[in-house]
Amino acid sequence: QVQLVESGGGLVQAGGSLRLSCAASGIIFGLKGMAWYRQAPGNRRELVAWVTPGGTINYADSVKGRFTISRDNAKNTVYLQMNNLKPEDTAVYYCTTYPNPVSWGQGTQVTVSS
Repeated sequence: QVQLVESGGGLVQAGGSLRLSCAASGIIFGLKGMAWYRQAPGNRRELVAWVTPGGTINYADSVKGRFTISRDNAKNTVYLQMNNLKPEDTAVYYCTTYPNPVSWGQGTQVTVSS
């Protein structure tokens, strides 16, 4: 059974930073693309960043230059370093497999105050 456990969210002022982590189990992590999504209240869940098994990385335009996705295959963990946070980054952040999500965790809340 696939399990994805996100952590690292919190309340931060605009311009601040947070580092999210997602521990995965039940998958052959090193063979899977991984992604971070986010969902703000009243909005659709949107793809934020993804990394392929080979290490190719892409970002949504809204976070380019501010967010960095990385993975540690030895720890079955994917990270999202978020810098220069803006109030519009406020959302619940989820990790999942990419390109086809197989499961969703509970997410971690990120709140950015102005």
